Amino acid sequence: MKLRYKIVGGILIFLAVAISSLALILSHNSACGPAPEVSDGAELMKAIVYRCYGSPDVLEFEDIEKPTPADDEVLVKVVAASVNPLDWHYMRGSPYIMRLLAGLGAPNDARMGVDFAGTVEAVGRNVKRFKRGDEVFGGSSGAFAEYVTVREDRALVLKPANMTFEQSATVPIAGITALQALRDKGKIKRGTKVLINGASGGVGTFAVQIAKSFGAEVTGVCSTRNVAMVRSIGADHVIDYTQEDYTKSGQRYDLIIDNVGNHSLLANRRALNPDGIMVIVGGPKGNWLRPLMSPIKALMLSPFVGQEFVMILAKLRSEDLAILGDLMQAGKVTPVIDRRYRLSEVPAAIRYSEEGHARGKIVIDLE
Repeated sequence: MKLRYKIVGGILIFLAVAISSLALILSHNSACGPAPEVSDGAELMKAIVYRCYGSPDVLEFEDIEKPTPADDEVLVKVVAASVNPLDWHYMRGSPYIMRLLAGLGAPNDARMGVDFAGTVEAVGRNVKRFKRGDEVFGGSSGAFAEYVTVREDRALVLKPANMTFEQSATVPIAGITALQALRDKGKIKRGTKVLINGASGGVGTFAVQIAKSFGAEVTGVCSTRNVAMVRSIGADHVIDYTQEDYTKSGQRYDLIIDNVGNHSLLANRRALNPDGIMVIVGGPKGNWLRPLMSPIKALMLSPFVGQEFVMILAKLRSEDLAILGDLMQAGKVTPVIDRRYRLSEVPAAIRYSEEGHARGKIVIDLE
């Protein structure tokens, strides 16, 4: 018996040491490294870079080498870009678990930004779908720069003629997240009663309009100052969360898109029909388990109830960008822009994004 206790105790000590060591490794912030030397004769461009994790103070506005497109890549001169929560999650390396991919101690990739719109500057020799001068929008790492490269078969499509570069640059991450949450996870169809919690943010403003394009009945939840805006983009009903708690109203919905995570899953169950679906898009901030608690609870709860609770991690796909482009061309989706910043002002733009009060999207204007 004593030997058994010793073995169990040894295993517990080993697990404790292993978990503590992993926690220290994940949470360690290396010092900001120096800028790499630029090759002689290299063509330069302005870009936002970061070489360590931290606040927007770690972001630098620098001259770096202009990229050259590979055989299957397109080089785009960026006219506009946009900010997403994903950007400041990478900047801070938070939650820490994402550092397993982004880089331990310091980021693997110093470039920042994903969403962009611009003009094709050059194409690789194997590229067939695009040519120099095409106006495009899409998503690729390093969009906070004067130029960005993206593979032809990835998230890149022609810009709708009736949309500006600024409007198009707001679409990729937020628009695709909204589309995939509604269509793929939420199984939306004509007549679906949808509630969008956080209807005035980047994903929320797209979700309201996309849901209406499917013929759904849409209820948006937002603060007092955003009620008129959410109604103006097509919401059939708007709930001011400072005046009413949708989980206690007695109304039930077929689908809830939760961009905020300010109510428990059990509270949301009260607002769902017996066979309803809740899609978790956003949640509370935190470095460790707090941001992951809702998805974990959803996995545990779903097998035991008739309702479905799912999380979404959107995938940037050109076919979905094309669908969003068609919706914009048809006048069914119009991006909502809150503020505009210059490329050198990206740190200020991200500070504003982190506050969590932006109406629609934040644009970086390079012209």
